Amino acid sequence: MSSVDHAWLRMDRPVNLMIITGVFIFREPVDLHALTHVIETRFLSFHRFRQRVSDLSSTSAMWEDDPDFDIRRHVRRVALPGDAGKVELEEYVSELMGTPLDHAKPMWEFHLVENYRKGAAVVVRIHHCHADGIALIRVLLGITDATPEMAEVPEPPTSSAEHDDFIHALFEPLESAVETTVGLGRGLLSAGLDLTRHPGKAVDYLRYGLRFTAESAELTLMPADSPTRFKGQPGPMKRAVWAEPLSLTEVQAISHVLGCSVNDVLLSSVTAALRAYLLEKGDSADGVEFRAVVPVNMRSESSDSGLGNRFGLVFLSLPVGVANPLERVYELKRRMRELRSSTQPVFALALMNVTGAGPQVFQDFVVGLLSQKASAVMTNVPGPREPRYLAGVQIDEQMFWVPQSGDVGMGVSIFSYHGRVHFGLATDAGLVPDPERIISRFGEEFEQLLLTTLMEADWGEPPEGHRPMGPAED
Repeated sequence: MSSVDHAWLRMDRPVNLMIITGVFIFREPVDLHALTHVIETRFLSFHRFRQRVSDLSSTSAMWEDDPDFDIRRHVRRVALPGDAGKVELEEYVSELMGTPLDHAKPMWEFHLVENYRKGAAVVVRIHHCHADGIALIRVLLGITDATPEMAEVPEPPTSSAEHDDFIHALFEPLESAVETTVGLGRGLLSAGLDLTRHPGKAVDYLRYGLRFTAESAELTLMPADSPTRFKGQPGPMKRAVWAEPLSLTEVQAISHVLGCSVNDVLLSSVTAALRAYLLEKGDSADGVEFRAVVPVNMRSESSDSGLGNRFGLVFLSLPVGVANPLERVYELKRRMRELRSSTQPVFALALMNVTGAGPQVFQDFVVGLLSQKASAVMTNVPGPREPRYLAGVQIDEQMFWVPQSGDVGMGVSIFSYHGRVHFGLATDAGLVPDPERIISRFGEEFEQLLLTTLMEADWGEPPEGHRPMGPAED
């Protein structure tokens, strides 16, 4: 097992499990035998999912074939109580989030909920040590089809990322920085030879090296974000909810009018919803900065689509203290622009590699230190533009939730699928027992931004220091 994967394996805590959870929702029933066949023929084509973790020690672990592997231990049929509606499914997912996976077997599960409304739902749980979110999205999309007919050898769907998608926008400018940093890490001899052949590269090596060192120190010394009810000591009980999806076309239209990215608009809605929740609880939002840890894909376009964890992290502060919708979205645009030239992801990936190869006590210290600096983990993943089918049935909605490490008690997930944007929110039940009060505002806050934009349709991005007109109070 790689050092980075080992780091994510050891990050499990009773109060925060490193398990990625996803939900597929269908309007029609799904046959258990058909689902099991798809998992056997496609999901298990990745041999890693037949393996369990072995030889656990203080600094290393290995993958080994599970001698007692039985797919029936991983694919389960369940039924919801009561009305078997959204509330019941959310409660079931919440309960699963606090339930650890068995380390004595491969750490993944599929739960077929056969009585969800008039159709069905499939809940997927996979431990983070197997792969990161980008790899798992590719795996899960690979078990689906473009038509109801199940192909024997399906073609994996290609990424449908928009040019302004968050992960793409952050990754692209990092490419040269990653390559340079990796080059620096290959040793003085190879670097010296490279500089001998290409003396002009000396300035580039020095510039990237100094920037990497400076940002590493800045990240290490970064203070905690604002103290709010979102921060605190988490417990074992979790709450998982999701919102009604937004029209991706409408989000793109607003982003075009405002001259910003789709992600700027979506993050503005998330920020406004967090602000509204604080105000509803009687808390002050003045000057509040809500910092989120954001995974950044470190795979290049030419890299393989295998498993494992290959992503870095950036720390994004959401301006919860800003009341005006337009001012808020432009401020987010400015902050995103700054992050796009950051080497934080490179440092974070290197840090996970070091901690995974070191003693547990060192990793615990590092994870605890970093988790104090943020209130949430937040990720945005692009999905397919066209509908997909699982076991011959069309997927109507898709959601997923990212795990939280250390003392972080909230996860925000954004996933685009078939022309709609889906929001998922996971919270610690002790810190935020009613996350539906937050998630329900995502759409409302988008409508507020839409209304404000229509009222000031001739606005472009305001000059620096100019405050746009609009409501000064919530």
